[in-house]
Amino acid sequence: MRQTNPVPQSEPGAAPPAPAADAGILARITAGLAGGSDLDGQLGGFLEHIVHIAGAQAGTVQVMHDDGRQMHLVAGVGLPSTVLQAELAGQGECGACAVCGLAAQRRAPVWADDLATCTWHSEDARWGAGRLRLLAVPLHHRVRLLGICSLFFEGPHEPAPAVLALLKSVGDLLGLALDNARLERENLQAVVLRERQALAADVHDSLGQQLAFVKMRLPLLQDAMQAGDQAEAGRYFNDVRNAVTQAHGSLRGILAHIRSTMDPLGLAHALAMRAEAFRRTGVELEVDNRLRAAILSAEQEMQVFHIVQEALSNITRHAAARHVRLFIAAPAAGLVQVLVEDDGAGMPQAAPDTATHYGLAVMHERAVRLGGTLDVAPRTGGGTQVRLLFPLQARPPVPVQDATGMGAH
Repeated sequence: MRQTNPVPQSEPGAAPPAPAADAGILARITAGLAGGSDLDGQLGGFLEHIVHIAGAQAGTVQVMHDDGRQMHLVAGVGLPSTVLQAELAGQGECGACAVCGLAAQRRAPVWADDLATCTWHSEDARWGAGRLRLLAVPLHHRVRLLGICSLFFEGPHEPAPAVLALLKSVGDLLGLALDNARLERENLQAVVLRERQALAADVHDSLGQQLAFVKMRLPLLQDAMQAGDQAEAGRYFNDVRNAVTQAHGSLRGILAHIRSTMDPLGLAHALAMRAEAFRRTGVELEVDNRLRAAILSAEQEMQVFHIVQEALSNITRHAAARHVRLFIAAPAAGLVQVLVEDDGAGMPQAAPDTATHYGLAVMHERAVRLGGTLDVAPRTGGGTQVRLLFPLQARPPVPVQDATGMGAH
């Protein structure tokens, strides 16, 4: 652009008010935005009114990409077909030319008297050659540019100052709508990420645990079969069959409810069943549960159970322990403590493998959902201690970032 001119500001009271029918576009835009979700489609309808009110020959609305660097066309009125087709094909994608950049900087409409270097003009030499003027109306909210409404005029004609003021108000309103749409997209993405993470945690805590048990039992089953030990082979076969049955039930539950469900008989029964399965590994497990029945909510019971289940699974896979103690109590008013202690090899010196690392991350996420903390540390006398501490009074979930960079719900 060889020349850009800011729109002159009218003196108070110097310009006649805009016609009531023209001013009513703000009400129509507000009503339209409140009544529909297809914002791009609505922008096309609004543009027709804007072009008519301004007395322009053509107009476009471009919306900023999420990257904040380039814009794409969402609506066009009065454009030559060659220009429109080139833009829709991505050949004339607009960035931040001088006039649009100045409009964005000043947060007000800006005139351009020469379109020789503008994307819209250069696609077709016959498109307003030497006689078009451009009025760029920024669509912004606060300090963020969300788009540009470009209005094209033939000759020296300019809208009245009252119309220019109206166009600025329209730009502010559409900028607010575009910003709200951006926030909705970001919120939806965050919700999807949280749901994916919740589903991944449920799969890990149900199918993952059960299939890991099957994986450990299969070599033992193979050894017993090769040794001709029918009794041991039968025992390991039953273990595998029961685990696969449980995995199938977990999968059905996840598909039906999009999350694994808690034992309907409560935490004490769920822990007893888990302890029975754990003892079949040959490791002694002492369970000391001092919580009163029904003291925890269903959500709290589910989170506690999955944390204990993961801790016991890690002991089975890595600790080489002989004795494990599970202790649950309310040591102070309003607090619940869960301890899982083993006399095994202790915490590894090297970084844990991927599966263990992910399992610990899930445990920490569940502790945060309880509004509490989880500590994994060496146990006095050898081994490892997992300590969960959380308030008895349930709190709203707290968003966190887990080790994979995905938010927990």
